[in-house]
Amino acid sequence: MNRLAWAALALLVVVAVVVAATQAGDSSPRARANALAEEIQCPECDGVSVAQSLAPTSRAIVRDLRRRVAAGESDDDIRAAYVERYGESIRLNPEGDGLGLLVWGLPVTLVLAGAGALVFASRRWRREPLMHATGADEELVERARRDDA
Repeated sequence: MNRLAWAALALLVVVAVVVAATQAGDSSPRARANALAEEIQCPECDGVSVAQSLAPTSRAIVRDLRRRVAAGESDDDIRAAYVERYGESIRLNPEGDGLGLLVWGLPVTLVLAGAGALVFASRRWRREPLMHATGADEELVERARRDDA
């Protein structure tokens, strides 16, 4: 049964890699422009990509992205031009280094540390024997009940 679970997991990983590779393979100019539009935040909206926004500024950025892609600019050059014009906040997905790494990595690290702490605590709780009341404890409780009544 254990080998079957590992085989199923391996098959799932292979399928995920194949799907990701085939989706990343579309490098037509329109697909590149659309992918870039999903990465760039609308300057007028909060947390929405220019691809999803109907704001006039977003529509202008999408047209500019298509023009730049058609002109042969690389994706990195286009991203850099928008970061230079609007600042790093224009990117929905921050860089994978420096402050961007901290922004994306810290929450993941905290969640993993919390999960590890829960696993550690539950193992420790299972190893500790259950405590039972002694005769003296039961007598003390009974005396306190009689005094309250």
